[in-house]
Amino acid sequence: MLKKTEGVVLSAIRYKESSIIVKIFSRELGLKSYIINGVRTQGAKSKAALYQPMTLLDLVVYEKEGAGLQRISEAKIDYAYQLIPFDFVRSGILMFMAEVCSKTLYENYQNEWLFDFLKSSLKQLDQKNIDIKHFPLVFLIQEANYLGFGPEIASDYLEESRTLPFSPEELPLVHEYLEKLIEEGFLCDFKAGIQIRRKLLDYLLNFFSEQLDNSSPWKSMAILRQLMA
Repeated sequence: MLKKTEGVVLSAIRYKESSIIVKIFSRELGLKSYIINGVRTQGAKSKAALYQPMTLLDLVVYEKEGAGLQRISEAKIDYAYQLIPFDFVRSGILMFMAEVCSKTLYENYQNEWLFDFLKSSLKQLDQKNIDIKHFPLVFLIQEANYLGFGPEIASDYLEESRTLPFSPEELPLVHEYLEKLIEEGFLCDFKAGIQIRRKLLDYLLNFFSEQLDNSSPWKSMAILRQLMA
């Protein structure tokens, strides 16, 4: 059965000589794996560049119940990024978002509200008026809400984790910063130094790992920490 949907690419891996397997989180169908044959051959109708991580797509897909790998009938760009491809910091955040989504979403998981948030977040990352130094923190806080385990107030964030890397002197500032991130979202303009932002990012990632019971390292963090300023 053919179905039309919006989707965001989470990952793509090579398969045999000319094909790829992509994981796409779609609004109506959730997270699915698709095999795309011949995409890496010269003159292929569907280019591999279309399936770069976090690309927003309009799709027509074959939906076969019980099938492991699905197939795509049509795919085209839904939104073409204007700033992200030419900005190292934004590109690094994009890869970070891809890793977070890959770790938190599982096959066949479907959540229209989470998809809408993810699509909106990607578009905001591509805007000039967003203060991107707060972006990874806001993304984690808001995604935790859509996944159902995000505390509603700052104090709960600081009480629910088993690790607390902040000194007694830092805690009031961290609490105020968390409040602003929760209240203002991507429009947050709170003045927090790089060390506090790095510590809070590490703390939130530990919080995610605890909630997901997943202790594997965050591979994109090494790059993201270098880009944070």
